Amino acid sequence: MTATFLPPRTTDRPLPSSLSAEQMAEAELLARLRAGDEEASALLVQKYFDRMLAVARRFLRREEDRADAVQDAFLSAFRSLEHFEGQSSLGTWLHRIVVNACLMKLRAQSRRRSRPMDDLLPSLEEAGFPRYGNDPGLLHLAREETRRQVRACIDQLPEPYRTVLLLRDIEELDTEQTAQRLGIAPGAVKTRLHRARHALRTLLEPLALDA
Repeated sequence: MTATFLPPRTTDRPLPSSLSAEQMAEAELLARLRAGDEEASALLVQKYFDRMLAVARRFLRREEDRADAVQDAFLSAFRSLEHFEGQSSLGTWLHRIVVNACLMKLRAQSRRRSRPMDDLLPSLEEAGFPRYGNDPGLLHLAREETRRQVRACIDQLPEPYRTVLLLRDIEELDTEQTAQRLGIAPGAVKTRLHRARHALRTLLEPLALDA
């Protein structure tokens, strides 16, 4: 993949003397990007493409959708370089952008095969809600050889619930951050997460019994 999208040229900015070697290298890369350096653009893509694709794979099913989301994220990043204030690393900033690109692609998809949420919830509500990752009977499902099965179960969740589960339990965003990303109230995040964890437990239990 080659970078053909160049940020606007700007004047050079002085670098603080207190930066570490790694921070200095990143600041220099950022200055080159802002100056429209094609080699710097290609270097950014080469350095972060695989990491961003790995994030996209957690959200999107089809490889072409994942590649499109990463491409969209790089485009957005190049357009937004002047607004990057350097309060986080470039990697952290790009991570947020690709997650947003994935969420936008999910919202744009008109149809999605998923089971009705009510079919996935237990018939009797338990007090509180179980977190599947803390259940000893299901913990072994996190092993490498069964991760594909677990991901397939997550994919069966209706999109609003699956997205909240991914942001909270996989991306490890807190409730407020998740609410901001999705444009919903924090209470809605908690409700969807509650139901998503119940539903995922229902899907995982047959795998645990067969193991």
